[in-house]
Amino acid sequence: MLDVCLLGTAGMMPLPYRYLTSLMTRYNGSSLLIDCGEATQIAVKKAGWSFHPIDVICITHFHADHVSGLPGLLLTMGNAQRTEPLTMIGPKGLTRVVSALRVIAPELPFEIQCVEIEGQKQEFDLHGYHLTAFQVNHNILCYGYTIEIRRQGRFLVEKAQELGIPKNAWNMLQKGQNVESKGRLYTPDMVMGPPRKGIKVAYCTDTRPTESLVKNASHSDLFICEGMYAEKEKLEKAKQYKHMTFYEAAQVAKDAQAEQMWLTHFSPSLVRAEDYMPKVRKIFQNAHLGKDGKMAVLNFE
Repeated sequence: MLDVCLLGTAGMMPLPYRYLTSLMTRYNGSSLLIDCGEATQIAVKKAGWSFHPIDVICITHFHADHVSGLPGLLLTMGNAQRTEPLTMIGPKGLTRVVSALRVIAPELPFEIQCVEIEGQKQEFDLHGYHLTAFQVNHNILCYGYTIEIRRQGRFLVEKAQELGIPKNAWNMLQKGQNVESKGRLYTPDMVMGPPRKGIKVAYCTDTRPTESLVKNASHSDLFICEGMYAEKEKLEKAKQYKHMTFYEAAQVAKDAQAEQMWLTHFSPSLVRAEDYMPKVRKIFQNAHLGKDGKMAVLNFE
């Protein structure tokens, strides 16, 4: 299963009732964070989650509301006696930005490994997560992310017995390793069924609707998408600053055939956001308003 927590839902500036946008997931003892705006640490504490297991931090882009909480978070992780390396993924320039932010967090007991995304799309396999970074359309270089927990096929015991494969080789074959025994080579495809449906979360803020967003969010179990503006008269403003309205996000979710959508990254001027949701649900029925601390547990079928 994959635990998901929407730590903050504000765009541009934190508010007393909205922290800046950030997402955290937990899987098999490893946590992943997307963006780290101001107040992320408070949001993690309020959720009752821990900083120590964060192994991967993904950055969508380098606007301050998405990275301003990073130095403090790194210091807290260091003070928690973390020594394992931390992987950070983000757009070109990540190493420079992290180095600049670390001027106020210079001494850490762990190594930071910065990985700068190459091109419009790149995939990563880390700590059981299969990540895809894909470029979107903001006024600076910006990426969305999908988080997948892939699930291999079943081990076909009858097939293994039929082929006479020694039982002490079964575990290695399940792990994708070839095994040689008594002059015979056994490969995983001989005893593994087709891949089963895994878990997929798509996350994107700060963009206009794009084909890449629809494609990468396709058939996601949970699609978390920015809805900067809800007022229909603010469509032109959304276009000008390259953001989305609630209704555009709902159309993306519908086109992507997502299972459900959470809206996030709200403008500071947005009040009574729930009032707009009936019209949103006319476009995409399983749409929900994101709230700070909103959680879900996604299970395998």
